[in-house]
Amino acid sequence: MKQTVTFDDVLLQPQYSEIVSRKSIDISSALSKNIVLDLPIIAAPMDTVTNSYLISQMNRQGATGILHRYNSTYEQVHSLKRIEGVKAAAVGVTGDYADRALKLVDAGASIICVDVAHGHHALVRHALKVLRNTIGYDIHIMAGNVATLQAFNDLADWGADSIKVGIGGGSICSTRIQTGHGIPTLQSVMDCAQSDRDAKLIADGGIKNSGDMVKALAAGADFVMVGSLLAGTIEAPGESITIGGKSYKKYRGMASVEAQIDWRGHTSSIEGVSHMIPAKGRLKNTLNELEGGIRSGFSYTGALNIVEFQSKAKFIQQTSSGLYESRTHIKDRF
Repeated sequence: MKQTVTFDDVLLQPQYSEIVSRKSIDISSALSKNIVLDLPIIAAPMDTVTNSYLISQMNRQGATGILHRYNSTYEQVHSLKRIEGVKAAAVGVTGDYADRALKLVDAGASIICVDVAHGHHALVRHALKVLRNTIGYDIHIMAGNVATLQAFNDLADWGADSIKVGIGGGSICSTRIQTGHGIPTLQSVMDCAQSDRDAKLIADGGIKNSGDMVKALAAGADFVMVGSLLAGTIEAPGESITIGGKSYKKYRGMASVEAQIDWRGHTSSIEGVSHMIPAKGRLKNTLNELEGGIRSGFSYTGALNIVEFQSKAKFIQQTSSGLYESRTHIKDRF
């Protein structure tokens, strides 16, 4: 039986560094020849995370986001047209997804994301073939999610330009509890990074902070996708609520009961929950904090860019005591 690891199980070993200023570090990553993100962070296609306003603000910071698909084609196209900068939107694999994708491309989308829970599936294979015949090869197609090297290679061979890696690791995802299936996200990234395909790897799920982002990039990810880290910002579309004088915003998995009833009127497989998370102010401040953490991470390894970082990075496993020591623990002592 294979033993797996995820973010809290490992640390990166500090190494000799000649980097004097973190500003000299280039953390940009190319999604395609025409799409380069200065900050390799992508907002997840969820209705409490991404709308046209948040994605526009992400674009201004050098990152981007995927417009969710949980509405009508008309509503999604209308929202897409309001995005400033990179325009990206999700579609499914059933119903009128091909027509939706074509209308999104006509409205200016440069990225179409085939967004399903289990990406290593015959419906995804068929959808990728149909979409290539419908929107051609100039449009970047992102697909996922997958958890294994075989799945990553298959999606790349089926036509995906970038692939979301991670099943069951999201903070509001209950897939592993409901189905008994999944692989710790960092392990999936490590495994999929062994691929000889050209598809870009997007680590998606279980990323709690900038340290996890650094570990994902070190493990072979080209980008990271996040939801909860952005859902509490002012720009996020989740409902704002004040409880006991404190501000919160709604954050929900798209496979939760509440989300399924809202967007399709009934529930199917329930693999997510709905939750309230503390409000955290402006998106810009959150992204600046995450960017600072990523740059610091690169400097501890002595790497000036992602390629160099991935070639130099050295992982070590930590014990539960090591994890405790890694976290701030002064409150436990006094």
